[in-house]
Amino acid sequence: MTKALDGVRILDFTHVQSGPTCTQLLAWFGADVIKVEKAGEGDATRGQLRDIPDVDSLYFTMLNHNKRSITVNTKDPKGKEVVDRLIKSCDVLVENFAPGALDRMGFTWEHIHALNPRMIVASVKGFGPGPYEDCKVYENVAQCAGGSASTTGFDDGPPLVTGAQIGDSGTGLHLALGIVAALYQRNTTGRGQKVLAAMQDGVLNLCRVKLRDQQRLDRTGVMTEYPQYPDIGFGEAVPRAGNASGGGQPGWILKCKGWQSDPNAYVYFITQAPVWSAICKVIGEEGWITDPHYATPKARLPHLKSIFARIEEWTMTKTKFEAMDILNKFDIPCGPILSMKEIAEEPSLRATGTVVEVDHPTRGKYLTVGNPIKMSDSATEVKRSPLLGEHTEEVLTELGYSAGEMATLREAKVI
Repeated sequence: MTKALDGVRILDFTHVQSGPTCTQLLAWFGADVIKVEKAGEGDATRGQLRDIPDVDSLYFTMLNHNKRSITVNTKDPKGKEVVDRLIKSCDVLVENFAPGALDRMGFTWEHIHALNPRMIVASVKGFGPGPYEDCKVYENVAQCAGGSASTTGFDDGPPLVTGAQIGDSGTGLHLALGIVAALYQRNTTGRGQKVLAAMQDGVLNLCRVKLRDQQRLDRTGVMTEYPQYPDIGFGEAVPRAGNASGGGQPGWILKCKGWQSDPNAYVYFITQAPVWSAICKVIGEEGWITDPHYATPKARLPHLKSIFARIEEWTMTKTKFEAMDILNKFDIPCGPILSMKEIAEEPSLRATGTVVEVDHPTRGKYLTVGNPIKMSDSATEVKRSPLLGEHTEEVLTELGYSAGEMATLREAKVI
């Protein structure tokens, strides 16, 4: 079976998480991703958070599947020549260096475009053009600058970052889409172009409902679906909303049986209007169906805290999975709070390739996430991450280097 991006070659100058997320996704879709690393060191994450001494970390392996690794000293003129040959033979260069680093290496847009006018140069940066564009950014900085942290948590506590890597991995996903769009446009124009995904922009895109709420708050001064209503006044900025659903259907996280000892014995429960009658029947409050204080969504808004408290009395008598089984029979939206251990052991996620077991030559078997995007005509096979420099000779042979030339480059420590 062919792959969606068969024939596309990616020159991968990425490291850590945001860029490797992007290039791994492209590799899963069939692109030939050539990861350029520094000899003797490689991607910094190879050695970060190791659980086995002197073996590539899970941090690295889980972000670099299906790629080939070559080592090149880009500071050496012969190393620059290797990269120039790669530029001529590749379709896309992807990088997430600090601002200006690629230019300082001698690989400016003008230089790249002169070598290969069809080359797409895709970059992850912390900020787009503006006062902070030269600043270095990491995951939690992006979450804070993109509006996520200020709107996450409870209103009586500090801003919170989320465990989801929306700054790094989220921006990598955005960049991958930009690359695919640029490849498609190149079919018409014949030209490459620059593609930029700023981490602040990516986080904000994922927080767009909060920008929506800011404008609603500016206009009305109140947001009735937020837990502050009606007891606490609203300020000028969107407040933190705890576990509120962020939409027109009120939701909250409720305790289930065993919560005293299990930190994840909870269920997310949404009081969706069309199933309100079913909710009332399940929890034994049939009178609420016609009670004017509860009968309509608008009438329920001032009473959401007491409504969820009553529903929680019912959920505490069930495990989260028992609650799920009962509620789903009535199409009541809900979801268990799954721990990472539960996710790792869930058979259905293994069956769909969302969680995959991979065998590594030095690490052995480990679990990783698979391609979250499933395509009927481009099945994803998750292959192990490359060892440092594993494919250097293979790639250089493809570029036309002879065995003697490669020996010279090795002796000079260029590769």
